[in-house]
Amino acid sequence: MIENTSPVMDEEFEEDSESIGDYHRMAAHHFTAAAKHHLAAAEADDEGHDEAAARHAHMAYRHQLNAIQYAEIAAMESDNLEDEFDVPTEFVDA
Repeated sequence: MIENTSPVMDEEFEEDSESIGDYHRMAAHHFTAAAKHHLAAAEADDEGHDEAAARHAHMAYRHQLNAIQYAEIAAMESDNLEDEFDVPTEFVDA
């Protein structure tokens, strides 16, 4: 049997021990990184550096996707919020 020592696999196994707060922090980190790349893309575009603008725009998009994923995980893992589709027990047929 071949052992997988990939850092990506290690991260997947570590995710089980992350708290909801950790997911929020990771979402915030990626949203912040996305904003920085958007600002860099805007500056590069203003200066006529098309390749740099495209590279920063791509990085901003990737960080945004990661941020949304972490934000969704945090929301799904939160036990404090009721599911909007939960039906109160008084409306359920017995």
